Amino acid sequence: MLKRYKQGFSDQGLKARAMRSSLWTFFSFGGTQAVRLASNLILTRLLFPEAFGLMALIVAVMIGLSMVSDAGISPSIQQNKRGDDPDFLNTAWTMQVARGTILWLASCALAYPLASFYNEPALLMMLPVAGVSLLIEGFKPTRVETAGRHLMIGRVMLLDFIGQTIGVIAMVALALVFKSIWVLVAGVVISSAAKVTLYMLFLTGERNHFRWESQSVNELFHFGKWIYISTIAGFIATQGDRIILGKFLTIELLGIYSIGFFIASFPFLLGDAVLGRILIPLYREKPPSESAENFRQLRQMRFAATSGLLGMTVIIAMLAPIIVSFLYDPRYSAAGGIATLISITMIPQVILQTYDRVALAAGDSRNFCLYVVARSTTQISFFLIGVSQFGLVGALAGQFLANVAITPMLILLARRHKAWDPLHDSTFAILGLGLGLCAIWLNADAIKLLL
Repeated sequence: MLKRYKQGFSDQGLKARAMRSSLWTFFSFGGTQAVRLASNLILTRLLFPEAFGLMALIVAVMIGLSMVSDAGISPSIQQNKRGDDPDFLNTAWTMQVARGTILWLASCALAYPLASFYNEPALLMMLPVAGVSLLIEGFKPTRVETAGRHLMIGRVMLLDFIGQTIGVIAMVALALVFKSIWVLVAGVVISSAAKVTLYMLFLTGERNHFRWESQSVNELFHFGKWIYISTIAGFIATQGDRIILGKFLTIELLGIYSIGFFIASFPFLLGDAVLGRILIPLYREKPPSESAENFRQLRQMRFAATSGLLGMTVIIAMLAPIIVSFLYDPRYSAAGGIATLISITMIPQVILQTYDRVALAAGDSRNFCLYVVARSTTQISFFLIGVSQFGLVGALAGQFLANVAITPMLILLARRHKAWDPLHDSTFAILGLGLGLCAIWLNADAIKLLL
């Protein structure tokens, strides 16, 4: 049996490639998060909570700039029938380089208005410097997307891990000397430079050069126009909390919130990293609408993925205050209750995490876009109502209600492509509800401190 398993894992079939890609992503992401946690523990002792609050704003702006300008180049390469054509790849890379340049200029232009809005003068210099990372990432070779297209991402994951580790080591080394928030900004730029350099040196495939083919441009824009809108909405959904809380909370409490989010978001971000790399190729090659056997195989994958991710989410929800008190000094104790609540708000997202990319695999970027816009609108509305009426706890309660409210639309999207699995959803919804209530009961005292 072991021999058969090893043979099945090592062949070039879709299942074997998906398994290898999943494991590489799991270990790379897990290793990267472990390195980030180690650096986080060191940096929280060398720096101050306000530094992490400012960095949370800077990172939110950088991610926002990146997402609101996303033309869907990566999913286009993975999905398009010309995804291995050099003319298509070089045109996509040229567009990506231009985008990176524009993003850096945008970070410079936004520095003054954002520094005034948040009353944080430090943003005036830090945003343009942090924006250099976006300029660098524009030169990322399309070999990364080609590897993802064919579920051959082991080397990419290893280089990701090495690049991230280089950035973290640089941050810690600089913090030991300078003890300034600037070391966090420098770490972002160094990490981006390290990863892009490693990709260029060690990934095989098309060596990119500037190219502008009209047909490729049209195909990229046709598919990417909906991705562009959906990523703007996606930014609101994923980063809107920090943008809003930066105005409602003190910069110190925002820093503590970012620590709680870092702990609580690990399972969801792990799922997004793994599933984001394998689902489009899986759905493209094994559409659930094509046969009952395809649906059955996808159900097996879905049950396995959700079991692991929901299990991790619930464990963190239950143990977050203990984890925080063990790892961090008393200045960050409130992060325990925050992490518990954030984990609970993510339970609906974790359960339904395997559905949305079925639309992208089928080339249905329009309906994917409509879903993401509806999700972000719902989340930001509930979040704003909650924080304005009941503070931080109200904001997180609103986030949970928004995730529940948008579920029917995601189910409709999944049904359109014959991917919806009611047995999976009902099973894990019952488990998630019961375990989430248990986590609230166990950590009632830590949550009361936030009221």
